Amino acid sequence: MSAYNFGPNHPMSPKRLDLTATLARELGILDLPQVDVVPAYVASDDELAAVHDRDYIAAVRRVGEDPTRSDPDRGLGTEDDPAFAGMHEASARLAGGSLVAASAVASGAVTRAVNFGGGMHHAFAGRAAGFCIYNDAAMAVQRLLDSGTSKVAYIDIDAHHGDGTESMFWNDPRVLTISLHESGVTLFPGTGFSNDIGGPQAQGSAVNVALPAGTSDAGWLRAFHAVVPQLVEAFGPEVIVSQHGCDSHRSDELTHLNTSVDGQREAALSIAALADKVCGGRWIAMGGGGYSIVSVVPRVWSHLMAIVAGRPIPLRTAVPETWRSYVAEKYGMVAPLLMGEDADTWWRSWEVGYNPSDALDRTVMATRKSVFPLYGLDPWFD
Repeated sequence: MSAYNFGPNHPMSPKRLDLTATLARELGILDLPQVDVVPAYVASDDELAAVHDRDYIAAVRRVGEDPTRSDPDRGLGTEDDPAFAGMHEASARLAGGSLVAASAVASGAVTRAVNFGGGMHHAFAGRAAGFCIYNDAAMAVQRLLDSGTSKVAYIDIDAHHGDGTESMFWNDPRVLTISLHESGVTLFPGTGFSNDIGGPQAQGSAVNVALPAGTSDAGWLRAFHAVVPQLVEAFGPEVIVSQHGCDSHRSDELTHLNTSVDGQREAALSIAALADKVCGGRWIAMGGGGYSIVSVVPRVWSHLMAIVAGRPIPLRTAVPETWRSYVAEKYGMVAPLLMGEDADTWWRSWEVGYNPSDALDRTVMATRKSVFPLYGLDPWFD
């Protein structure tokens, strides 16, 4: 999976995946009796074509075979998505990992699955964007639908709007897409506002919470709990698919949010509880963005895997010394000492009251006003 590599100076470093897998292994997550580690395969053209245009798939192949043949009209060979040899196979393998997860959950073989190498939510049907070539998140949702799942809720907590995935199900009432992201006023891709609520046949199927720059754990979790559980419960999905880009962290250089590892772990626990409450625990989790490759990404996604496995790791757990040594020896970087950051993740419930002078509360209320009535919910009180 680390063959998904845009080059040594690109933020989407494959080191993220190596460091995450190694930390999870050192923490014993991958050796838990309830955990199966299954290889990702290269998705076929027919599988990719479930959400992508065939001429786009062919273009990705061409560029991957000859990286000098960029195709900027399709987002290939750009600054965000530089061409590289083997681009098609590497991208299709990330997608194959999410298809493995979706098929396992759809068949009932497992209740939960995670592909931390996935979450490529910016890819559109016929265009690459934002470090994403094939949209494995959308492919997983489509695989669930094609396997007989009647409704899927997609929850995206990446700092960037989940625009590609949203676009693919914009007019499909079977899929609820919820994106909690930094406002497009201050961050790529510049979309995802409260009045973006889905197509004419699926009003309310798209939900967007555009957070003000600087939002911290308290506001981020307040916004999440003021919107996500109510709508997911009202929608009633059979499966939840979630994208856990961790670029909302305060140290991430590509975004302007202010969350912690602890806050992102709290969000994953909340999604796990929601899956248990609404859809019998059926849940597929994916990675996504996140560019603080030593101090944030491996910890957040190891926490995610442990939560998916039903064995959350306490925040005061020491980071294994073997992993810290691995980081120092292989990458020449200093690893954190603990699995958490001793952050204050207290958040104020929406039921306590709405403050119209607070930018975060205005954002949340705008989303609630746009969507809640479509589900028979009161934007002020539910």
